[in-house]
Amino acid sequence: MADQQQQEAKLLDPKEFSSAMTDILNRSHRILNDFLSKQASQDGSGDLDPLNIGNAFLELSTKLATDPMRLMNAQANLWQNQMELWQSASLRWLGQEEEPYVKPEKDDHRFKDTAWNDIQLFDYIKQSYLLTSRWMQDLVAGVDGLEPATHRKVEFYTKQFVDAMAPTNFVMTNPEVLRATAETGGENLIHGLQNLLEDMERGKGIRMTDETAFEVGVNVAASKGKVIHRNELMELIQFSPSTEKVYKTPLLIVPPWINKYYILDLRPSNSFIKWATDQGHTVFIISWINPDEKMAGESFEDYMNLGPLKAIDIVTKTTGQEKVNAIGYCLGGTLLAATLAYMAVKKDDRVESATFFTTLTDFKEAGDLSIFIDEKQLENIDHIMEEQGYLDGSEMATTFNMLRANDLIWSFVVHNYLLGKDPFPFDLLYWNSDSTRMPRAMHSFYLHQMYEKNKLVEPGGITLNGVDIDLHQVKTPIYMISTKEDHIAPWRATYAATQLYKGRVRFVLAGSGHIAGVVNPPASGKYGYWTNEKLPASPGAWLDSAKKNEGSWWTDWQKWIQPHAGGRKTVPARDPAKGKAKALCDAPGEYVRVRL
Repeated sequence: MADQQQQEAKLLDPKEFSSAMTDILNRSHRILNDFLSKQASQDGSGDLDPLNIGNAFLELSTKLATDPMRLMNAQANLWQNQMELWQSASLRWLGQEEEPYVKPEKDDHRFKDTAWNDIQLFDYIKQSYLLTSRWMQDLVAGVDGLEPATHRKVEFYTKQFVDAMAPTNFVMTNPEVLRATAETGGENLIHGLQNLLEDMERGKGIRMTDETAFEVGVNVAASKGKVIHRNELMELIQFSPSTEKVYKTPLLIVPPWINKYYILDLRPSNSFIKWATDQGHTVFIISWINPDEKMAGESFEDYMNLGPLKAIDIVTKTTGQEKVNAIGYCLGGTLLAATLAYMAVKKDDRVESATFFTTLTDFKEAGDLSIFIDEKQLENIDHIMEEQGYLDGSEMATTFNMLRANDLIWSFVVHNYLLGKDPFPFDLLYWNSDSTRMPRAMHSFYLHQMYEKNKLVEPGGITLNGVDIDLHQVKTPIYMISTKEDHIAPWRATYAATQLYKGRVRFVLAGSGHIAGVVNPPASGKYGYWTNEKLPASPGAWLDSAKKNEGSWWTDWQKWIQPHAGGRKTVPARDPAKGKAKALCDAPGEYVRVRL
């Protein structure tokens, strides 16, 4: 008890804290003025509601107003719960042992500092916040009569609001920040303000990692190989073999174009590219260009023609094989699916098998990302792209971060700005910040035809190179890996594709999320994965009868792909430096090095 009182006194001493805050205000005044003077000349015009939130909440307010009794009952329940919490807190202040009235969720890491439990004042602040935030979200979720899209939007932005208002995000209500302020004399807040202003000056959001700690081709994207082809949209990389014999059928990877390919080649210990090479696959990957305004007219068709179709041409000629095994990741998987449908119409069977990593093809239930796709928001995006010629990748990255705001936004606000710490080196977050632009024509087509209209699943809904495509005509054997906690491509939405294709499909569900669930080498021993030989129409029915397996899905995929790769490693290793295609430069090439 004495230790707790000393800790409270240290955190809450008004004289000491007031002195520190006065010093902080005096010292930060010049820093802030310098920043504001630089920004004064910038144009502040623009759409005041680019996310189209206002209309959604106006409709919510209207619905609430039509049922005043429900609103009164909800307010009465909140008042009653707060009184019970106050009574519980009072008993604890009087020295009685009391179980917490409300607890954080198990995966809520915001309140991990011991002071949130040990110091009664902060324990009360924490519980009061949790009680109120859950009440607010329950109230919004229970409103009847809203359009489903509107309901999803108000629920999502209500959560954004309650996450933003968490006591952890403010100096005066975060015990860890108060402790740091007392111990450093406010240096943490001065340094945090400098971090904030530097990030605002950069205009690319919160720095999540120490970007000086990594260099492409040195400690990320470091697998050896050669660029064997280059065109205006991509470089094709062939990686050096690590086995004397390799499988007959080569492996071609189509990554998403919103980020760089090296999510699959971060470090040797978690590189899917290195692991696949070690298994005996001859691995090729597309490295997309980072387009500028001069490439505004590049279309989805162009990405197909100069991406996977051109890569298949080069890989088959280089290896002397008639077919390839193909992998598509996220957006790259959507492009691969469209390409397979196009090839089916053209009677082109050069893809022996296709693997899809967390890929949406049916966008009917696209999860929280659909919140950002409505008529007004698409008009705003189209306007931005019309002016710039592209959509900046950082804008998409911000959208993705909002899907997990506590982990990918507010934790860094506390770490960088309130605690005043410098970002720590983390290869995954370095890759996450290394996003690419998206050409106007291609991205507009993708957003309107797929996210907005869901045309990809309609027979003849999409036309490429003058050909009406139909995913139902794809007979290629398919392996689908989705992840249970994916906020970008929700697994239940990706599962819908199992009912589309004519060929045999294996669907596997991995633990964790969109990145960690995919980049999960066998040595990690993490997450596990679910398998089921049957493919019922309902994803819930699939999971109910699925088998949980320990370890990484990579080993399951290797067993599946082996027969499609030739069964046994019988072909002499293919050295890209000595192949039929002339090596243009060493991997990772030139395109991957271009940053925003």
